[in-house]
Amino acid sequence: MSKVSQILQAAHQRAEQLSLPYSGAVLPDEAYELMQGLPKAVLLDVRSHAEWQFVGTVPEAVNIEWRSYPGMEPNPHFLAQLTHQVDPEAVLLVICRSGARSDQVARLAAAHGYSEVYNVLEGFEGDRDADGHRNSVGGWRWRGLPWVQG
Repeated sequence: MSKVSQILQAAHQRAEQLSLPYSGAVLPDEAYELMQGLPKAVLLDVRSHAEWQFVGTVPEAVNIEWRSYPGMEPNPHFLAQLTHQVDPEAVLLVICRSGARSDQVARLAAAHGYSEVYNVLEGFEGDRDADGHRNSVGGWRWRGLPWVQG
């Protein structure tokens, strides 16, 4: 079994365990492996413009705000932007800061015809540590995956 197949199998098992209404959930390093191994894979970063600018972003990602800073108001054009920028046949890997907003987007995408949707657990920055800091417990950056400062 190939590495990609193993990752997809584990992602589907997580979906069953967590009762997710979309294809599955992957860890950041698994998402990166899928990006390298599947030509149809698209990383969708749904954080705010401010987060991309001040925290950093993944160079290959498609960036569409789910909520806008300040105020974290919902992006009323999100679905139209998604369908314009990402083919519904793509293997959609959705990432945010910690995995919460990306779960909301994964649910929306699956409900609107995206058949292969995966939430990136831990997100870009990961959960907070015991001192309330991010980037020390998990996440894309903590795992040493490619990213650039905005």
